[in-house]
Amino acid sequence: MSERVVHTPPEATGEAPPRGRLAGRRILVLGGGQMEIGEADTPIGNGRAISVLCAREGAGVAVADRDLASAIATVSLIEKENNQAFAIQADATKEDDIVRMIGEAHKGLGSLDGIVLNVGIGAGGAWLDGTTAESWDKVFAINLRSHMLTVKHAMAKLEDASSIVFISSIAGLTAGSRLPAYDSSKAALFGLCRHVAFEGARRWIRANVVAPGLMDTSIGRLATRGRPNRAATNIPLNRQGTGWETAYATLFLLSEESSYITGQTLAVDGGLSGL
Repeated sequence: MSERVVHTPPEATGEAPPRGRLAGRRILVLGGGQMEIGEADTPIGNGRAISVLCAREGAGVAVADRDLASAIATVSLIEKENNQAFAIQADATKEDDIVRMIGEAHKGLGSLDGIVLNVGIGAGGAWLDGTTAESWDKVFAINLRSHMLTVKHAMAKLEDASSIVFISSIAGLTAGSRLPAYDSSKAALFGLCRHVAFEGARRWIRANVVAPGLMDTSIGRLATRGRPNRAATNIPLNRQGTGWETAYATLFLLSEESSYITGQTLAVDGGLSGL
């Protein structure tokens, strides 16, 4: 049997040239750092790729993360390309931190017309038997409550016709992670997004969800360590995705190219959830 050919365009590897798709925009990326997992050459994660790509495409970017050093490392990558960004330390589980983060981003950028929420964990045991009330509440505080609070406090500061992008997961579309709290919280983001889109429509503020599938990122590799058969999943496009591919989907939804799209979910999963 011949090997299947894998198509990996320059966009998938972060090597495509900039096209000015976000020229003049001002974007806050919450979760713009990257988890270190002890590997020497870990692939770029979703949040870092989104931050770098937004800046590469012309936006000023505020990179917020609980780990300030990681946010600074993202900013350094952006500055190496002669683009503009700055780092903000913020714990998304703390409402005071969220309010301060939004204020710092707004002041540092001059205004805000885009927010990306890339925050989430998969804590808790497997299956319902392994799920405790405490682990459930922790997951929802990070994966859902933080998103609600960020959007709540940001709405008044967002410019008309801004765009909000929630980063969820295909775990919210189809069962498989074996983590009930994770699956449920990721599905709940779809409902939150629809409300935000409904509420924001009067000011042309759009809200959409990007739902990545099996991605070759630091978090993805950590998940595979815990569940090795994850790496053998049969994906229709015959490979795992990259952080850059999550970033390009997010870029589209942030840009005016998607000006008539709101309240929607875009799966970036190589066909896994649909095929």
